[in-house]
Amino acid sequence: MATTITVKNIPNDLYEMLKRKAARNHRSINNEIISIIEDSLQTKRLDPDDFLVSIRKLREKTKQFMLTEDFINQWC
Repeated sequence: MATTITVKNIPNDLYEMLKRKAARNHRSINNEIISIIEDSLQTKRLDPDDFLVSIRKLREKTKQFMLTEDFINQWC
């Protein structure tokens, strides 16, 4: 059995983003909202090996940056 939910006071800019996303995915706004809710509630398991590969790639891209405590404090 399906249930109806009403969402009130959606900001105009958020609604416009939702509308564009629904159009890109060839869905109604309602079906786009359902898809977003499903995605956010489903547990996504990460493959540890894939995760490590992505971390290593990120480290390689950022190895020239040295984040010292002084550098971080300067921007806080």
